[in-house]
Amino acid sequence: MAEAAIHTSALQGPQGRRPKSLLSPRRIVIYGLLLVAAFYYILPLYVMIVTSLKGMPEIRLGNIFSPPVEVTFEPWVKAWSQACTGLNCDGLSRGFWNTVIITVPSVLVSIAVASVNGYALSNWRFRGSDLFFTILIIGAFIPYQVMLYPMVIILRTMGLYGSLSGLIVVHTVFGMPILTLLFRNYFTALPAELFKAARVDGAGFWGIYFHIMLPMAVPIMVVAMILQVTGIWNDFLFGVVFTKPDYYPMTVQLNNIVNSVQGVKEYNVNMAATILTGAVPLAVYFLSGRYFVRGIAAGAVKG
Repeated sequence: MAEAAIHTSALQGPQGRRPKSLLSPRRIVIYGLLLVAAFYYILPLYVMIVTSLKGMPEIRLGNIFSPPVEVTFEPWVKAWSQACTGLNCDGLSRGFWNTVIITVPSVLVSIAVASVNGYALSNWRFRGSDLFFTILIIGAFIPYQVMLYPMVIILRTMGLYGSLSGLIVVHTVFGMPILTLLFRNYFTALPAELFKAARVDGAGFWGIYFHIMLPMAVPIMVVAMILQVTGIWNDFLFGVVFTKPDYYPMTVQLNNIVNSVQGVKEYNVNMAATILTGAVPLAVYFLSGRYFVRGIAAGAVKG
């Protein structure tokens, strides 16, 4: 009987579900849409790159999609060190270093303070903690434009208006609510037994923070760093409102170069300047993108 059953099964062929075809209609639609979306976003970048590598005589021919016949890096050099932004003709180099000086301390201070705030709100209950958290939530979603004039008055009173230090304070303050919310939600998602065990062992506020919570917070710190670096680097509004021409960040100088009405419109220089301005956020996303996804998935948006 057993031999007959085996023989019958062999005649019927393999059992189970048939493997899915690589060219199923569902996959064709999904990958087709992804290719269209990728092409939609890559095409402007391609046009910017090829235009920045052309000379103006070739650009005047009008074919923006053709690769450069003769590659030249002169537009990049001019965008970096020679393009005029108002009365100054030193390109984006000064704005780049201004943006670095603004970004580094703003990111470090805001993440350090927000991580402590989130840790305290998630594991330590103090009088008024719920009210404090509610204020932070409201502050995270108030439009920045509403706060511009009060911040100008405060910075002028402190003697920081028009300086890089004042802009650092602005970015640190405005980044605090959303970062505190991220850290608070992340620490809340961690097992409460870790906190309780540390308390039983006699660890205090800072001991638990530095030895337990902080080492486990690397994913959410990467998320916070990406949000702050890209947000501060791409900022235009605060840069043009709270600083003077000598301290303009890179985005403000890019606007002045692109919208200059003096002389010939140099599209190759404008494209090169745009790519240079966006290079740092692009690099941050390419190098840290997977860590950003991990941090979000690890509890950054859990309530």
